[in-house]
Amino acid sequence: MMKDSIIILSGGMDSVTLLYDQKDRIAVALSFDYGSKHNSKELPFAKYHCDVLGIEHIVIKMDFMEKLFRSSLLNNQEEIPEGHYADENMKSTVVPFRNGIMLSIAVGLAESRDLKYVMMANHGGDHTIYPDCRPEFVKAMSEAARYGTYPGIELLCPFTNMTKTDIARRGAELGIDYSKTWSCYKGGEKHCGKCGTCVERREALAAAGIEDKTIYS
Repeated sequence: MMKDSIIILSGGMDSVTLLYDQKDRIAVALSFDYGSKHNSKELPFAKYHCDVLGIEHIVIKMDFMEKLFRSSLLNNQEEIPEGHYADENMKSTVVPFRNGIMLSIAVGLAESRDLKYVMMANHGGDHTIYPDCRPEFVKAMSEAARYGTYPGIELLCPFTNMTKTDIARRGAELGIDYSKTWSCYKGGEKHCGKCGTCVERREALAAAGIEDKTIYS
């Protein structure tokens, strides 16, 4: 299959699964260092999986987000809340229009590299809390990319209506070792096991019948 795509790769379960699922058509994996509390934990995993698959990995630093945006996810701001994503306090982890900014950069790079598609691993569990993960957003951004580029670049987001458990099951089929991914928003030495993304990780692995090798504090 022809290499025709860029993927936005965080180093978490979802994007790593998409990386392996679409590895034959991914030319470049693009990660962003935007000043989140967990960037330093997840980016090495993004590089690790790209090295395993022989895919070019680029990290773009966007420290303006840490300096100018408001979110508990970012360094030097309020503490990460604990609980389930369904809880109201999890909205503090939203980084305003983060995916829109990252996708715009990825689209520009795709056009510069003569590539046709940009991939993102948003999924159904994100829809309640993150506006820039919802199907309506994906459709609108894909149309903007298509109309705003000469080759008509499009977004490919195959996990949009899948659950985290569905993704975990696909990862198991692909032989992914999820202990070599990072989820925890707190970015400590170990996964906290209590923040929204840790809770979701634990639930998805359990529901998928996958042994959770994650070390929690």
